Amino acid sequence: MSFLIRNYQESDAPAILEIINDSILNTAHNYDYEPKSLGEITSQFGVKIQEGFPILVGEVNGEVLGYATFGKFRAKPGYNKTIEHSIYLNKKAQGKGLGSEMMRQLIQIASDKGYHVMIAGMDSENSGSYRFHARFGFKEVARMPEVGFKFGKWQTLVFMQLTLELKL
Repeated sequence: MSFLIRNYQESDAPAILEIINDSILNTAHNYDYEPKSLGEITSQFGVKIQEGFPILVGEVNGEVLGYATFGKFRAKPGYNKTIEHSIYLNKKAQGKGLGSEMMRQLIQIASDKGYHVMIAGMDSENSGSYRFHARFGFKEVARMPEVGFKFGKWQTLVFMQLTLELKL
């Protein structure tokens, strides 16, 4: 699969909205219940851009198939060198290398910006995400049973982390 990874543009929001809402409605990978609106996505991504966080978009033949971003892990200043990331792909792009390339670029951007740790949070049943992150050197650091609830059952949240090589 030949793909292009570039910076987000507001015109990407409708395709990203479809990817996010599919995850909300059809998986336990995203603990939201209600689909997002286009306004919510454009607003959320506008804030990320204002705060200096990257949003990468992956496309094939002009079609947006995924996005990757990171942002604050927690709001207190003691966490300023730790970020949490997200990568979401539509079904057409999964297992084709697009997510891996976006992850490589996110890690490089985070390292270049002087972040120390990148966090990945995922549902314990999302074994594909777990294996994906392990390939990049992420290590499991926490397993929090029954902290989420979706589709009528309690969900276990897993945190994995990667210590970044600083490029200061």
